[in-house]
Amino acid sequence: MSLQIKKGDRVRVRTGRDKGRVERVLGVRRDTSGRVVKVLVEHVSMVRRHKRAAGRQQQQGGIQEQEAYIDVSNVMLVDPKNSQSTRFGVGQSPDGKKVRISRKSGSPV
Repeated sequence: MSLQIKKGDRVRVRTGRDKGRVERVLGVRRDTSGRVVKVLVEHVSMVRRHKRAAGRQQQQGGIQEQEAYIDVSNVMLVDPKNSQSTRFGVGQSPDGKKVRISRKSGSPV
């Protein structure tokens, strides 16, 4: 199990034009060693992409808005207990599995 930021986590954006927003992670990009380096956050870092029509009637072309990847250093996990951004460490659950533990509240993330 990867103990880094994962798809589905709630994160707070720390920098940029969307600073302070709390949203869900839609995807992650990893480097060659497997570490998370970029995250795709819902409704954050919206960009416009020009899309070409794919055939006569299948898909319409035009300008579409979509999320862009941002660096993982620009987001922090949100503690589910008190909804504040927090650092996290590694702990053990009662059944012996490794889990992410919030540094502020001590609860599993």
